[in-house]
Amino acid sequence: MKPFFLALLLAATPLAAAPLTIDSVKAALQATTTMTADFSQTAANGTVATGKLILSRPGKIRFAYDKAPLLVVADGKRLSVVDYEVNQVSQYPIKSTPLGVLLDGDADLARFAHVVGQQGNGLLVEARDPKHPEYGAITLNFATDAAAPGGLALLGWTALDAQNNRTDITLRGTKYNVAVPAASFGFRDPRAKSLPGKTG
Repeated sequence: MKPFFLALLLAATPLAAAPLTIDSVKAALQATTTMTADFSQTAANGTVATGKLILSRPGKIRFAYDKAPLLVVADGKRLSVVDYEVNQVSQYPIKSTPLGVLLDGDADLARFAHVVGQQGNGLLVEARDPKHPEYGAITLNFATDAAAPGGLALLGWTALDAQNNRTDITLRGTKYNVAVPAASFGFRDPRAKSLPGKTG
């Protein structure tokens, strides 16, 4: 190759990578059928808890805590917070929780989500329904990863409830589109032992 043409090639500016957009995030979520990971949760008061996460889209997720008698699980319709220490179950429609954006297979992200930060190989996406501030908000943290569905790996998220209480979730050891047991999204109801005709 002649030196003149070699110099032209060396001086050429590399093509810039396509910018990450809401459509990029939507494609990544649609390509994710299941996900498992270890999670670390930091509550508003600074308390840290760890556990195992199992997700199956659409509609199902399970947070099993390592050292707390607590389970958070969604069965496709409802999100249940199960406290075995006080034998209490609180339930909410999935779409009325910040996690709805992760679990709703038909969510129109462009309607209620937007990119709030992009640097290096990742982006932050905030989802908030302006018509329902009581649903809270969630900010998802993604990084580009060719091995992840749609080329984006979910690193974690920050959730704010209606009272602006913050919970941070960090994921590690994430595996995508692996088989997960269907029974993962049920739970033993701690209230059953106290109901007539029911056993624990």
